[in-house]
Amino acid sequence: MKIVSAHPDDLPAVVALTAAAYAPYTAVLGAPPIPVTEDYAPRIERDEVWLLESGPEPAGLIVIERHPDHAMIFSVAVSPAFQGKKLGSALLDFAEEQARSWGVPEVRLYTNSLMERNIAIYTAYGFHETGRRPNPYRPGWTVVDMAKPVGEAA
Repeated sequence: MKIVSAHPDDLPAVVALTAAAYAPYTAVLGAPPIPVTEDYAPRIERDEVWLLESGPEPAGLIVIERHPDHAMIFSVAVSPAFQGKKLGSALLDFAEEQARSWGVPEVRLYTNSLMERNIAIYTAYGFHETGRRPNPYRPGWTVVDMAKPVGEAA
């Protein structure tokens, strides 16, 4: 498997994989999670979307924003057919490698407070919670902010 930058013709696969990976959370949240409703075309153009390839369809993807003092993970998604195979960890490793190559000291992410499984995965990977705040786009939702210094072991 390899991780490659997404191209405009990958847009349908990015949308489909994201929807499938986040589908279990729609019932938990009462609405699709924000990554499901995102317009990925501009993110692909900005080179923020990376695909984990395993055959004709991607097995997973990660969306990483480059900021002056950190790398921000917008989304990590693994196709249901590939879940449970440590591909999420491989994508998080890739985000850390990107942050290191960009010379930023920290990788950040945020998730919904109701996505407890994801919070546990990120914590086990070495992220720590830095705060909670109301979601500015979805009233009633709470965002959990997390961060991990680059190079710090889990």
